Amino acid sequence: MIEYSIPLSMAGAGKILLVTGVKGGFGLQRRLADMGLTPGAKVMVLSGCHPGPLLIDIRGSRLGLGFGVAQKIMVKEATNA
Repeated sequence: MIEYSIPLSMAGAGKILLVTGVKGGFGLQRRLADMGLTPGAKVMVLSGCHPGPLLIDIRGSRLGLGFGVAQKIMVKEATNA
C-alpha cells in the first residue's frame, strides 16, 4: 500500500496527521523544528480557511501558520491515532 503525503494546507479539520517532512530551506526547517514540527510529530488542524492562516494543535499547544508555510509542511493521515 502506497501512502502519499499532502501539504498541511490541504488537510481537513479534525483529523490527526503525521508530519512527514518540510519542503523548504534550512532556515524554515529549523524554525519549524524549534516549534515542534518535526517528522513524526502528530498534528491536528483546528481551523483554517483556504487560502488563509491555519490553527493547528501540536503536542498540546496551539500554533498559527500562514498559508504559504502550511503549503511546505507535508503530512499524511495517522493510521493508529
